[in-house]
Amino acid sequence: MAEVISEAPQSIEEKTERMEASSGPETLASKRGREEEEENRDEIPKKPKVDDESTKEAEIEMKGKEEEKPSSAKLGPKEFGSGEDMFDYFFKFLHYWPPNLDVNKYEHLVLLELLRKGHTESDKKIGGGIQAFQVRYHPMWKSRCFFLVRIDGSSDDFSFRKCVDHMLPLPENMKIHSSSDGNKKFGGHNKGGGRGGGRGGRGGRGRGRGGFRK
Repeated sequence: MAEVISEAPQSIEEKTERMEASSGPETLASKRGREEEEENRDEIPKKPKVDDESTKEAEIEMKGKEEEKPSSAKLGPKEFGSGEDMFDYFFKFLHYWPPNLDVNKYEHLVLLELLRKGHTESDKKIGGGIQAFQVRYHPMWKSRCFFLVRIDGSSDDFSFRKCVDHMLPLPENMKIHSSSDGNKKFGGHNKGGGRGGGRGGRGGRGRGRGGFRK
């Protein structure tokens, strides 16, 4: 009777080693490469997830701010498409209108609205009420300037450029700077709020030069 020789059971480790040995060097190399890729992938820091709701809220807030920024303005019966248009209008009127002469009713409404909407201390400037607006030579700056004449007879100057810039922000080269030369270019002065030279007389209302209404 033939003797049956039974082989001892192999351990899992021995089987694994035999499988790896039979797989060949190429298979082992590819396996090690996959393991290294997985390790490197685990080491890469994960980007934090952005909260979609917070992003949407920030976008809505930015859009709201952009919409709040005015691109045009209306002063009494006059409409302006930009700060530059408004500045040009008052600059031309300042150098066109005769000094110490009350402006007409149309320009009175426009200047009054400019003062109310654009001046940071409009209530203080207006006081008990405005009787007239005039163009005068400023006693200190020796340049043309808008003056208001109150009902009580007092008068005061104001910077139309500051009012325009407050309503519709002007480009940097048109803003008021410390350099007096830069302001003379636009016919303005550096400081405002000085007291005027007494009560202005009532002027005639005949037809004048230029394109401004009488």
